[in-house]
Amino acid sequence: MLFHSAKNPVELKVIHLNKSQQEHRKRLIEAVEDKNTVKKFQKALAKKAKQKLKEKHKSKDKEKRIFVLDFDGDIKASAVKHLREEISAIISTAKIGDEVVVRLESGGGMVHSYGLAAAQLVRLKDAGLTLTICVDKIAASGGYMMACVADKILAAPFAVIGSIGVVSQMPNFNKWLKKHDIDYEMFTAGEYKRTVTMFGENDDEDRAKYKEELEQTHKLFKHFVTTYRPTLDLFKVANGDHWYGKDALNLNLVDELKTSDAYLLEQMEHHQVYALQSRQKPTLAEKLGLANAAHAAVSSLVSTATTSAIQVIGNKLPEVLTKIEQDKRLKV
Repeated sequence: MLFHSAKNPVELKVIHLNKSQQEHRKRLIEAVEDKNTVKKFQKALAKKAKQKLKEKHKSKDKEKRIFVLDFDGDIKASAVKHLREEISAIISTAKIGDEVVVRLESGGGMVHSYGLAAAQLVRLKDAGLTLTICVDKIAASGGYMMACVADKILAAPFAVIGSIGVVSQMPNFNKWLKKHDIDYEMFTAGEYKRTVTMFGENDDEDRAKYKEELEQTHKLFKHFVTTYRPTLDLFKVANGDHWYGKDALNLNLVDELKTSDAYLLEQMEHHQVYALQSRQKPTLAEKLGLANAAHAAVSSLVSTATTSAIQVIGNKLPEVLTKIEQDKRLKV
């Protein structure tokens, strides 16, 4: 299945996890058990499938389906590029009552990027779908901003949860510029167009304004969290600290301690589960392997050039060191 856009079509792959898991189980039994056990297993599978089909025909309601998405977040929340496409596909296909499970891993990043990622998850709720977030490793800061949208948050026992806070840091090169007699000029229109800078001389007023902006962002973050998890005690959890699974459960940051694998296996006993994976559609060159060949050729050229440069530097090193020592003596 493809999502068409002018420049970058996205390819969507759907994996029926029930069938995949059943196939893995079948192969393992065939490898470790005798023929009689294998036959019994095959009969049990056929009987179970028949019973399910019978129950399906009797039931007036359609069986709930579960769709699984993966979000592996970096500082820019780059994965939102595919997340939004996958969510659009689900919303256009799923029915009210279906469930979406997002296996979320992120330590957070840019506020606006994770704000967009969280807003994508809100679309699922607005469409009448149940949202479950599974955290096996970490959902901190922007990652928790996404997680808190869920109807239910599951976390592995040692998953890192929380960090409801805002941080910003930057170097300042103003003293270095002055030391080397380099002027720095910045022109703005608007009193607060720029406050603290990397190259200018920052004063207390600049720092105060910047801190005010951070506090405002933190306030918005806290408001967002309490909108979706109103029972949280913000005084305890919105101080920028993080907690492991058990403590996060006690603080109501998560609802249950369980890995995503355990949860999905349980759901497969009663529901059909589908994993969605999207990627950029490969170009013709990539399909033919030409892109990899070109990359290898460039890497080889860079490696050769680097080696040559190192050899030149190595040959010149004694001469350079001698010059440095002479300079030192001149300055003493």
